[in-house]
Formats: sequence, C-alpha cells, structure tokens
Amino acid sequence: MLTARRRVRARRGTACAAAVVVGSLLLASCGGSDGGSTDAKTLRLWHYEAPNSAMGMAWTAAIKEFEAQHPGVQVEFEEKSFDQMQKTAPMVLNSSDAPDLMEYNKGNATAGLLSEQGLLTDLSAEVTKRGWDKLIGPGVRTTSQYDANGVMGSGKWYGVPNYAEYTMVYFNKDLFAKYRLAEPKTFDDLVAAMDTFAENKITPLANSGAEYLAQQYVYQLALSKADRSWVDSYELYQGKTDFHDTAWTYAAETFADWVNKGYIGKNSTSAKAEDAGVSFIRGKAPILFSGSWWYGRFQDEATFDWGTTLWPGSDLAPGSGGNLWVVPKSAHNKELAYDFIDITMSKKIQNLLGNKGGVPVAADPAAITDPKSKELIAHFNTLSGRDGLAFYPDWPVPGFYDVLVSETQKLITGSEKPDGYLDALQEAYDKGVPKT
Repeated sequence: MLTARRRVRARRGTACAAAVVVGSLLLASCGGSDGGSTDAKTLRLWHYEAPNSAMGMAWTAAIKEFEAQHPGVQVEFEEKSFDQMQKTAPMVLNSSDAPDLMEYNKGNATAGLLSEQGLLTDLSAEVTKRGWDKLIGPGVRTTSQYDANGVMGSGKWYGVPNYAEYTMVYFNKDLFAKYRLAEPKTFDDLVAAMDTFAENKITPLANSGAEYLAQQYVYQLALSKADRSWVDSYELYQGKTDFHDTAWTYAAETFADWVNKGYIGKNSTSAKAEDAGVSFIRGKAPILFSGSWWYGRFQDEATFDWGTTLWPGSDLAPGSGGNLWVVPKSAHNKELAYDFIDITMSKKIQNLLGNKGGVPVAADPAAITDPKSKELIAHFNTLSGRDGLAFYPDWPVPGFYDVLVSETQKLITGSEKPDGYLDALQEAYDKGVPKT
C-alpha cells in the first residue's frame, strides 16, 4: 500500500539532453553498489513532481506496479519541493535520514557536487546489467555521468533519467485572439504581443523572481545570441566564459528593459514558480516561458485554448535529459531502488508518461495517441535535432542557483543595473569553476 506523506505540492525547476523520435518514438540523441537488502519491507522514495503532472502520474503508476511485483513491500513516499531538495540534499544525504531513492536535479552544481562528495551510489554496473544504457543515448548521458571532479559528460553513472525536458513559450490562444494578435512564431510577433498586452494593462509574462523562471528568461535571451561553443564554454568549461560578452550583455539589458516596459511585473520579485504557473492557468498571464514539466498540468487544469512554440529567433533553448533517479550512498534498500528505476523505464510506464504530457525516452511510438502530447514531442525533436538543448543556467558551479535568483531579483527591482548584475555573476562563476 502506498504511504504518501505529502509535505509540499511541488513544482519543478530546472531543470535536461535527450531523446529524438526516429522510427521509434525516442531514439536518444543528444550499477552495482555496496549495501542494500533484497528482503526489505519498505522502499523510501522522495520526488518533487506534482500529482497531476506527467511525471507525477507516471511515478504513481510505477509505485503501484512496484508493489504488485513486490508482495509485502511498502513504498513510503514523501513529496518534496524542488527548492527544498536543492537546499537540503547534501545535509540529508550525509545523515541517517537519507531515502533509498530520490529524484534530484542534474548538472555540475547539483548531482555532480553530490557525486564528488561521495554521497551518491555509483550505478555504472547496474546500468549495464539492466540495459538502461541501451535506452539512454549520448545526449542524456551528459547529465547522468560525472568525473572525479563532479563535472558532467563522462565518468561513472550516478543518476538515471527516464524522460527528457525542454523549455518553450506557452501562450493563451484565447487572449491572443481577443486582442487580434498573431501567435508568437517570430521574435517580432512575441514583442508585438507583449506591447499590446502591456498597453492594455495586462502583464504579458508570467514570472517568478524567487525561483527559476526569472533566471531562465535571462538565459534564453543570452542563448538567442549564442552558439554551441558558447554553451560548452559556460557549462563544460571548454573555454572562457565572459559575462560581459555580447550574449550576456544583451540578455541582462533586454531583461531590465522588459521590466521597465511592463512585460515583466516588478511585483514578481518574491513570486514562486507555482505562482507563475497558476497565473497562466487562471488566464491572468497570457505568456509563460518555462519547461515541459508544466505540460501535463496545463492539460489537466487550464480551461482555455492554449498553444506552445519554441522560443522564436533562437536555435538554442534550456533543456536536457530529465531529472535523475539517484540512490544515496547510505541507502539501506538499494536493490529495491534499482527495481523501481527499472519499472519507470518499462514500456508501460514510458507510454503512460508520453500520453500524459511528458517526453519519454523508451516509449512505443504507436502508443502515443494524445494530439497535444504528439505536438510536445514534435517540438522537442525539432530542438534536439538541431543540437539545441543548452542545459540550464544554474548548472555550472555549486551555489550558482541562489546567486542567479538573488541577482536577477535585483534586476527586477531596479536596485542593480545590468553591468553590476553581470559583474556579480562573473565573480560567483569564477570562484566556482574547478581549478585545473
């Protein structure tokens, strides 16, 4: 029986390179351990997916499947928030309170840092034994594998993603029609729509200054002036990152200008991601730029006609393989954790994920029948097919997420100018980059 101790109705962030539909629904584009008991009676599981999100529904089904396959074993599930896990994971995993399996954010500053600190189980042998490496291709592996310094892209497997994610523009078709606006297929369309909404006293962009949305707006603006080598320099340290270059300068100045023009509300400084999502669901904000993790929830809760498009005028966008299933080094029931991961990789759960608004990595293409889900996957294929998955802005160095939140809040309030903002990011980034 599922025991759910729901502490927070969570939303996700950040959050992945990934899979491409070619012939089969998703062809990937882009472990043994000590400890563990096979006769344990409880699997302690933590994740931060909302119950009506695609992943939340898929993991709920996986729990039922797991318990059916493991008579007498109970899943003790706790729903955390993304922010809660981001801030407390190192402390919790270094204690006796660590779960057997948990969802965690990917990237150098998160899963990479935990692997470097010795807090995660090396899953490499299990990945090979269970054939997960045959389902997860090179793009996804970028965020699954970490070297001895916690840098993603090579080394041991410390996490397993079973979906992909990317960011896109969500827009309220009813509001666009009301104001006779073209759907935002070009950057000029997007700006024209924002101008019209602002003129009519409607704040166009849903935003959360206290969490990840604001920094992702800035990062997307930078990406629109960047290329793959720029991303590799920033995320993988394959070159020097200059926060006063053309891309970052354009991003900071444009974001500040959008606040001044009323495209982004100054009152969004303390807003959470949940607040931004709800403002779109309730029809208050006509546009939201965020990830595919919202897709299933919008399908479930939005009462108006809405659509999506990739960020116009940019070949790159934040995205990658999904968040990771990680097994804490101190977990007591590791074999049960591996069994659960295996179930989430099964066709049954992958097909469900795909039809509920997720981007699965191992589904049967014929099993995905929902029209909006097909659209979601088609956009993803376009982005990944042009090598456009650019990871996330907070990934490069530990603690950078909090720096981006606090500094971008200052851009929203106007207490810091773009030049000072970029200085602060440069200082924090340079301090965190591994010394070679």
